Amino acid sequence: MFRSYLRLALFALGLLVGVQVPGFIDDYSKRVEAHRIESEQGLKGFRETAKRFFKGDLVALVGHYQASADPVMRSDAQSLGTLVERSAFLERESKAMQGPWYGQVWHLATAADHELMEETLTAYRYQVLLAPEAIAWGIACAMLLAWLLESLALLVGMLFGAGRSQKVQQRHWR
Repeated sequence: MFRSYLRLALFALGLLVGVQVPGFIDDYSKRVEAHRIESEQGLKGFRETAKRFFKGDLVALVGHYQASADPVMRSDAQSLGTLVERSAFLERESKAMQGPWYGQVWHLATAADHELMEETLTAYRYQVLLAPEAIAWGIACAMLLAWLLESLALLVGMLFGAGRSQKVQQRHWR
């Protein structure tokens, strides 16, 4: 009886963990998009200058700043270069998070930006979504967790001979 309740508890735990996945993916995507929009706002004036004098090439604008005899312009070149790199990075991150769900999960698991991931984890509030994808994730995680832990328990039990009758054990030891 206790084993049945333990199975149910593990299933419920897996379900609750699984339903968090789509919410976390959505929060991360929204965070990336917010940073991308803010980055674009910060570069707006520089983009207009680059469009007017360098056919829209921000890298050429940075190069012009770096080549300037004015030390203030050279100093600003480094800051502008950092802004341009960050904007390009956020654009790539945004595109990665607009792909299919399995691509998003893979990206988060293998290539997500550590800083953005930490921000998302810090601000994340656990939620139980009743969206179809959340339910699917919940059931899949619950089944996987229950199966893995039950298999592990059976394996440990087999190693220590649990579940065998005395007659079977005596027959194998002769």
